[in-house]
Amino acid sequence: MTSMEFNSKLSGLTTLLHSFAYNLTKNMEDAKDLYQETAYRALFNRDKFQPGTNFKAWMFTIMKNIFINNYRKKVKANTILDTTDNQYYLNSGNHSTANAAEGGIMLKELTAMVSALDDSIRVPFVMHFEGFKYQEIADELQLPLGTVKSRIFFARKELKEKILSNYGFHPN
Repeated sequence: MTSMEFNSKLSGLTTLLHSFAYNLTKNMEDAKDLYQETAYRALFNRDKFQPGTNFKAWMFTIMKNIFINNYRKKVKANTILDTTDNQYYLNSGNHSTANAAEGGIMLKELTAMVSALDDSIRVPFVMHFEGFKYQEIADELQLPLGTVKSRIFFARKELKEKILSNYGFHPN
């Protein structure tokens, strides 16, 4: 197959490949990146295509494999390895101290303190507490990332001050 024929077949599949990429990624920018990487790999490995076989299936297989590999890389990058010694209390000896936290702040009181925060700092703080990442909060609230981080910081600071003034101790 000549370069012209190969490029012509690739151009004919552009719309289908973009649609398939979007179905895989669910994000327009990621879909464009996936399409571009697929086209690059297909052009780079043009000599490996067997004439007479299904060109469309070959292209879709390349795209699917790139997507799977990228997904595995992301999952691997987000894996946290815990290398701490889990026998802390067994190895602590007589240096353990009693924790009187259960008598300190009641959950209702803490919830009331959080509820009393201004909405501008309470909403990002609660979302972060519920497990959202900073970028997810920024996207959801349509705010810059730095603004989200500073609002969460100010919420923590205000809560620490309230706890200190109400209970006479400063939380860590």
